[in-house]
Amino acid sequence: MPGITTEEAQEHREIIDALFGFVDKAVAPIEQEHAELLADETRVYDERGLMTPEYREIGRRVRELSAEAGFYSLYGAEELGGGNLSASGIVAVQEAMHHRYGPGRSVVHESVIPSPFTNGLSPLLLQLDEGLREERIEAIAAGSATLCFALSEPDAGSDVFNLKTKATPVEGGWVLNGQKQWISNAAHASHAFVFAITDPEAFRARTGGITCFFVDTDAEGFSVDTGIPMMGSRGSNATIISLTDVRVTPRQIVGEEGRALKLALGGISRGRLTMSATCVGLARWALDMSVEYANTRKTFGRTIGEHQMVQAKLAEMAMEIYLCKSAVLRTAEMVDAGEASIKETSIIKARCTEMVGRVLDEAIQIHGGLGLTNELGLEAGYRFARMLRIPDGTSEIQRRTIAKRMLAGDSAL
Repeated sequence: MPGITTEEAQEHREIIDALFGFVDKAVAPIEQEHAELLADETRVYDERGLMTPEYREIGRRVRELSAEAGFYSLYGAEELGGGNLSASGIVAVQEAMHHRYGPGRSVVHESVIPSPFTNGLSPLLLQLDEGLREERIEAIAAGSATLCFALSEPDAGSDVFNLKTKATPVEGGWVLNGQKQWISNAAHASHAFVFAITDPEAFRARTGGITCFFVDTDAEGFSVDTGIPMMGSRGSNATIISLTDVRVTPRQIVGEEGRALKLALGGISRGRLTMSATCVGLARWALDMSVEYANTRKTFGRTIGEHQMVQAKLAEMAMEIYLCKSAVLRTAEMVDAGEASIKETSIIKARCTEMVGRVLDEAIQIHGGLGLTNELGLEAGYRFARMLRIPDGTSEIQRRTIAKRMLAGDSAL
């Protein structure tokens, strides 16, 4: 398998440098302007745990600025007017962003570049009715309209065949009824990719029967009920939404009727890759802080970096990060080469999300009491890292996938 070329690596470096320049010159002043709001959870999330209008407006400003600068569409397909960045480029950017900015810059991480699948110039838009796509694409590319991916439900997380949301046939289309949970971006989304059962028989046989619909979130019967408070937070970007007799037409089908499961799995695989790169970047951020602290903090007349126990911790952190970084890059290269990589994306998702938790834990230990305070952001990183072992397939689901692939003959490593 050919690796990334010197020219590609240089291109990625130039993109990252330009992106850093944009964040520092355009986004940081907005963060400073709204520093009091961003530091106050009661002004970020309302009593229902949803993003407040003020916070959503900050995100909109940043998205539109990023779109004007060409970064917001960086991951999008060329056919949609996007930058068509390779998988190797995407993981390089994801790692670099989280390495430089750490866990505390929510405006940067949520708004500058959207998810490569569930928001922005999602490849799912290529499966949409051409006329409908042309009506919506300009606002989506500009960041003024946003998307959400409504697949998960209270009983349908890792097992999509526990889905309950149904599309009942009516004259001219269907009506959707059901509830979705853990839906990122829904609080400020203009449109939703909604997955529902259209063929109950095929669904019961686990051979299909699930259809994806492109739904405007201002449609009658579509409601965002609550944000989901997690890990001590007042709210979150994850939401619960309800669908009550939401009417849709054949024009709103994404891809083929009854065959949406493949679309969903494709998005999850891309999410695992980018999440793994995020973990590597965040772990590097924590390691850098730990090395700096170990070189300055003194106990018993010596810097703590001179103590072998601390040295061992730093070495373990570095080894884990290096191995995960190498695996993520190799998997991205497989994706770019068009090679099957289901097993590999499961491997890196499980290992990287577990790795970053261990690294953040050791970083807090190295910093001692200071690591427990809100001041450094290590505790925020620790909470964020712990959450990553759940979405896009738990660590247990990843291990099951890896084993099943190997037992089926996909044993190359």
